[in-house]
Amino acid sequence: MAAKNYATLRVSTPRPNIALVELHRPDALNAMNDQFFVDVQDCFSALHANPDVRAIILASAHPRLFTAGLDLKAVQSGMLPQHEDIGRCGLLFMNLIDRWQRAFTAIDECRAPVIAVVHGMCIGGGVDMICSADVRVCTQDASFSVKEVDLAMAADIGTLQRLPKIVGNQSTVREWALTGRTFSAAEAKDAGLVGHVVADKKTAMDKAFEIAEVIASKSPIAINGTKVALNYSRDHSVADGLRQIAMWNASQLQSQDVVKAAASILTKQTPRFSKL
Repeated sequence: MAAKNYATLRVSTPRPNIALVELHRPDALNAMNDQFFVDVQDCFSALHANPDVRAIILASAHPRLFTAGLDLKAVQSGMLPQHEDIGRCGLLFMNLIDRWQRAFTAIDECRAPVIAVVHGMCIGGGVDMICSADVRVCTQDASFSVKEVDLAMAADIGTLQRLPKIVGNQSTVREWALTGRTFSAAEAKDAGLVGHVVADKKTAMDKAFEIAEVIASKSPIAINGTKVALNYSRDHSVADGLRQIAMWNASQLQSQDVVKAAASILTKQTPRFSKL
């Protein structure tokens, strides 16, 4: 896969069928400016459409942290909309927020499962971002903060919508979101925000690649269907989710991948699945 160059991301394919997307604004602590959101949506939309990509690892190229969150210098430099009419200015803000939301929704809806690897600080928009991933791994020194209340605003690009469905404890979620306090990797693990806490970034990346390689070895038909069903069920009732997967599998169970998988179990051989 030929990787496109992005101003704020570094994209590579270090192993077959596995893409690595790294936040890469080293001089700004990976802070999120408008170009960052443009790049994220463009990148994950491209990966979604690429049949050679079966798993994605989302990490930081910075040696010390995942991200410092929103780029406050860019905000001070005029990144936010301005208009003399308050109604029109409000519409410009709505358009901006919608565009930033769609960047992280592109991660959430990406056909290939996304494994987020966090080391060091993950502040504000970083929590929004990792909540859009499917699996989260972090290092012992990782720390997290739903920081937006300290900027006199409510988080608006995903945390308040996705985090309660990940953690499942309203008391914990509300404390994090209402206080903006920093919480540790251990607390994140206890609450269910992350699935694995490991010693250091190398070990975290090794764990992420281990998970990604298992996912990439499975039928892409099955992986795609599983992610779609999980996302749908998260946002709908059980009855709606059952109807959705019945309709989905009415066609997908007719794939040759089902035959290959059954034959591999009977013959004790490793199946090889073609790309979507």
